[in-house]
Amino acid sequence: MIQAEDALADPERALAATYAPRALQAGLTAIFALDERLGAIVAGTTEPLIGLMRLAWWRESLERLDSAAPPAEPLLVQLATDVLPHGATGKMLADIEDGWAALLDGGEDLVVRHGRERGRNLFLAAGRLLGARDDQLRPAGEAWALADLAHRHSDEGVRAEARTRAAAAARTFGGVRWSKPARPLAALAALAAWDAADPAPRRQGSPKRLARMLALRFFGR
Repeated sequence: MIQAEDALADPERALAATYAPRALQAGLTAIFALDERLGAIVAGTTEPLIGLMRLAWWRESLERLDSAAPPAEPLLVQLATDVLPHGATGKMLADIEDGWAALLDGGEDLVVRHGRERGRNLFLAAGRLLGARDDQLRPAGEAWALADLAHRHSDEGVRAEARTRAAAAARTFGGVRWSKPARPLAALAALAAWDAADPAPRRQGSPKRLARMLALRFFGR
């Protein structure tokens, strides 16, 4: 069971997790909760070096899940219990951290790195859990992470670049029919395509957005 402190803040990801088979919902929720935990570290960091040290602890702890029992950290226990038995590895989960570290490292490639390392790796790990093998998981994950960055980052230049790159990634899977196992992720990817095209503030959980997610759940496109 997900602990109270790891309940998802994002209502759309919480809903997407319910689209997974019941036996996999806890695992998908835990993957999303990990991403939120890493994001909270970055958002709450005033000293980049301290933030990078905290992220590094998570990376190392996640990698160790492949060879040792988890420490007494509820989210790590949840990942070991409900994610790893379904094929995703601690290393796959650890790779998500680099996308968040990019925002603290800075550099000209921070947008590209965030989309690739956070988004692609998260969708690949979740896809492994769900048994999804869709070719579009990589660009969909990238589009989703970049669209999210475009609505969250404080720097206007970063937001603009993230939105442009998110839109380009979304064009690679637009109109594609998704497999049933991948549809929890497809629902998020569809919203990312909308968000990349519209710089206006998102209304997460609005009826229009929820209807779009529902269409992806039942029809795969």
